[in-house]
Amino acid sequence: MTLTPNFWPMLQTASLETLYMVSVSAALTTLLGLPLGVALVVTRPGHIVGRLWRVNSSLGAAINALRSVPFIIFMVAILDWVRLLVGTGIGPTAVIIPLTLAATAFMARVAESALLEVPHGVIEAAQSAGATTWQIIWHVLLPEARPGLIQAVTITVINLIGCSAMAGAIGGGGLGDLGIRYGYQRHLLDVLWATVLILMVWVQVIQSLGDRVADHFRS
Repeated sequence: MTLTPNFWPMLQTASLETLYMVSVSAALTTLLGLPLGVALVVTRPGHIVGRLWRVNSSLGAAINALRSVPFIIFMVAILDWVRLLVGTGIGPTAVIIPLTLAATAFMARVAESALLEVPHGVIEAAQSAGATTWQIIWHVLLPEARPGLIQAVTITVINLIGCSAMAGAIGGGGLGDLGIRYGYQRHLLDVLWATVLILMVWVQVIQSLGDRVADHFRS
């Protein structure tokens, strides 16, 4: 099969753009989503600061509302705000903002699920020993939930890869943009299948790596 002219340079550029989008948004998402997940857990009725259940309800409702909007619609809806922040509504840098916001809501919920797996008896023991709320979070809750939190980050990164590909439909750059503009619209099947293959390999590698790290902390 004859490859499309400039096949490799285009593929390399698109791959680097996707890596940039996903890595930056993954870091920001973890920094924002993990604290939100902790807040959702500790403010539940009956938990460490269950008296703040109204915070839990409000925070949960906001996260659910954000998660209910399909990513591509959410990205278009905040396009004007993105332009104000970065000066443009297209390209990899502009996509990082909607990627981060959408994935933060997702990360908060999967982190919450991981943290809820921590036995309540362990938390009660720490409270009986006189540990403060922050001590329980840092020295009990987070360490005990570490394998589940690693899996939560892994799932979130994979979700970000998929969303970054969707962003290519509206000028987000990266492999999604390359696959749609050249692979689909111009019927260049070598480009299309190359982008699909790269994304599949990345997902497999990230999932395997996340599983290995999580299993290490379980042992």
